[in-house]
Amino acid sequence: MKEIVSTDKAPAAIGPYSQGIKSGGLVYVSGQLPLDPASGKMPEATSDQARQSLTNVKSILEAAGSSLDQVVRVGIFMTDLADFKAVNEVYAAFFTGACPARATVQVAALPMGAKIEIEAVAEA
Repeated sequence: MKEIVSTDKAPAAIGPYSQGIKSGGLVYVSGQLPLDPASGKMPEATSDQARQSLTNVKSILEAAGSSLDQVVRVGIFMTDLADFKAVNEVYAAFFTGACPARATVQVAALPMGAKIEIEAVAEA
């Protein structure tokens, strides 16, 4: 049985989707744009955007009773892979120890002009 995961500590969905879904012992976190949930604003620098997106992922996982330590897979979508090193530095501060599996791809554009979007799958 699937359960919708929602928290006001992450930005509300900007379309017809849930922040996260808990099902079959896993938590699926929808792609998180780098929006501050309180102000609705987005930082300018890619590294700051990565930090905000990962903070949003973390908040949704915690609302589901999970954590970053339980993440098994991450998907990162970037508009410019030239920022890969800066994103990796931020990412390494969030995932210490055994890092999850990950894919990083460059895309033509992201919603709201974001430079990065991050999704995750974690054990519940």
